[in-house]
Amino acid sequence: MTRYRISDDDLRFVEEFRRTPVGYHSPGLQRVLNVLRGGPEAGKYVLVCTKPYREWVLGQLPGERGRPVRLLRDHVFTDRREAEWAVFRLRWQEATGRALDP
Repeated sequence: MTRYRISDDDLRFVEEFRRTPVGYHSPGLQRVLNVLRGGPEAGKYVLVCTKPYREWVLGQLPGERGRPVRLLRDHVFTDRREAEWAVFRLRWQEATGRALDP
């Protein structure tokens, strides 16, 4: 079975995610998210909620069970939508080699 690869055609789903980062997503966006959320865990960007419903910090998974998430304290968010968008952009760049506009 061949794994789906993000292509230029998938750029149309970027704005959909930006508008609605949490909740229902179209099948096309869900396919893109499956790619961005799948794959190896080592180094994968994640959000860590440090103050419930108020603060999120960007982190990176260690790739080994039981080891702590590396918190990137210079990336703190008080808006979950902004935080989700930041992670999406980082994962997109890793998956495609291309940066998205902030």
